[in-house]
Amino acid sequence: MALNSMQEIFEKAASRSIPFWRVVLETDMEERQVTEEQSMEKMRAAWHAMLESAVSYQGDQRSRSGLVGGDGARMRRYAAADTTYSGPYVQEVIATALSVGESNACMRKIVAAPTAGACGVLPALLVPLYQMGRATEEEILQALYTASGIGAVVSFRACIAGASGGCQAEIGTASAMAAGALTSLRGGDPQQIGHAAAMALKNLMGLVCDPVAGLVEVPCVKRNVIGAMNAVSAADMALAGVVGHIPADEVIDAMAEVGNAMSKDLRETGIGGLAGTPTGCKIAEIVTMSADTEEKD
Repeated sequence: MALNSMQEIFEKAASRSIPFWRVVLETDMEERQVTEEQSMEKMRAAWHAMLESAVSYQGDQRSRSGLVGGDGARMRRYAAADTTYSGPYVQEVIATALSVGESNACMRKIVAAPTAGACGVLPALLVPLYQMGRATEEEILQALYTASGIGAVVSFRACIAGASGGCQAEIGTASAMAAGALTSLRGGDPQQIGHAAAMALKNLMGLVCDPVAGLVEVPCVKRNVIGAMNAVSAADMALAGVVGHIPADEVIDAMAEVGNAMSKDLRETGIGGLAGTPTGCKIAEIVTMSADTEEKD
């Protein structure tokens, strides 16, 4: 999607007195030469797939490595005991982030938003709102356009791949997209959306990509929870009038610089960080041996 900066979106929204999400919608229409209805239907299909990835979760399913599975169900059982620190919405945000992240690891259908490894962040925030009747489908679609615009700008100015920029590029971008989407849902103006995205992204700046055994499971699934919770706080701060001080485009550019400076061992190689710990190395050996055995069989 041809969106080069958040400032460009701000200016287009201001010049025509239209919301952030509509700038993104019209950009998609122009770039793909489709009607508004066609663009909306494509976004609706993505939303339905995202919704399905959450509601079809199976708590008894495990990934082939055995590292992931059941945590979404565990979180919901814990929440049902009414002993949590957080309220019903946040409880479901955590459970949904875990559930969708697990579904990805278990090779179920998910929506890469912006990547498969970060697939749980957006649905974690939007699905509970929809299920609780706190947002209509049309409002969700508009929020997804907002998220898409933010993701497009990050992709253009920096990167969204862990192999290129570390986990900050995946979970960080997903969190920024989600923070903007939540702010949009509550009527935040373009500037507030920008502040929410900037705060969410800078809060996770420098986050490395260190998958244990080279799999998008540990610590990746639980980082979806962190990305989602970070987005909630950034959105609430922005809606309260808190500003990020550093403009969103500059935050994105800084993230790109940090990613470029990051050791290659901390960019999805499965060598540094948690992957390089004694336990991480042992897990990698077990997973490799198991895979070799399966191939021989």
